Amino acid sequence: MKTRVISWLLALALILASAACGGAANGGNGGNSENSESSGNSGSSGNGGAAPAGTAPDASAAPEESAAAYPLTFDNYGRTVTVGAKPRKVLTLGPNCTEVFAALGLSDVVAGRSLVNHSRGPLPEYADAVNGISQLTYGGATREAVISSGADFIYGLDWEFGGAGLDIAELESYGVTVYVDSAATLEQTYQEILDIGKIFGAESAAEAYVADQKSRIAAVESIVADQAKPKVLICDSVDDGVFTASGVNFETLLLNLAGGENLFADLTEKAWLTVSYEEVMKRVPDVVLIHDYDSPSVEEKIAKLKANDVLGQLDAVKNDRFAVIELESVLPGDRLAYTVETLAKSLYPDLFK
Repeated sequence: MKTRVISWLLALALILASAACGGAANGGNGGNSENSESSGNSGSSGNGGAAPAGTAPDASAAPEESAAAYPLTFDNYGRTVTVGAKPRKVLTLGPNCTEVFAALGLSDVVAGRSLVNHSRGPLPEYADAVNGISQLTYGGATREAVISSGADFIYGLDWEFGGAGLDIAELESYGVTVYVDSAATLEQTYQEILDIGKIFGAESAAEAYVADQKSRIAAVESIVADQAKPKVLICDSVDDGVFTASGVNFETLLLNLAGGENLFADLTEKAWLTVSYEEVMKRVPDVVLIHDYDSPSVEEKIAKLKANDVLGQLDAVKNDRFAVIELESVLPGDRLAYTVETLAKSLYPDLFK
């Protein structure tokens, strides 16, 4: 009897030990299965996916929490944009859009850029990254160039879409996700940068970048707060009038932050407009802010202002009270703080020595 009890206890111990080992093994497999299913779902909603079994994880890939978050949905100025997986081939339509990717360390995913003719070159800290990206088109993006590029994601200025521009619905039918840059406020610009960071697994970089922009702009505002604001004529071009920015133009916001006042801030029907020479003369600008891009040159614009029978009479023109800013710097994007600082130094040189 005693022998039988001992044998029974030994058998029971073996059964329990075997069950424990099996449970541990199944628990490990269960964890792997759950992780694989999460990665698989992410991949099935886009171009991503889990690495095959036995493959080492890619150290350059986005953080796991970002990869597992797909699909992501954004409100892009009234359009619902859904990103099923991390995009692999991006087009940036506009120099400001291109620099956002460079600023966040994401230039490697950009396959092409447009509107290079609206740029005087990237900021020095982003020169290598931006110049390493191929030109999709020198000017505005064309339908043929975009569709044949094989891109799966576009971040582009709003003026590249609609009308004679690109058809977003058509691009989506080709499997291209379109996120439009149409910011009208600082907060909207910050949100675009944060959204791009989230889409590409660069949330920390985006958050740090936005915080730095806010800090630098606040520093300028504190310096110019008590100054009398000079009236500024924004001069994009001179041809049968002055092509200028209105009160709803993003540039007006940046100029205000720098301590200036747009001469035509009261006009709000559209962002860009042409005003007569006589109307400029009536309003008497203190400073003329000239946009710098490929053609005509800044020197050519100044020569036109001085040779004009009406504008040549302005004290600001006669006394060379000109300020210059690159066109891409007054567009919503990564240069918010840079532009506010640059404009403030031009308007108040004595305060920023």
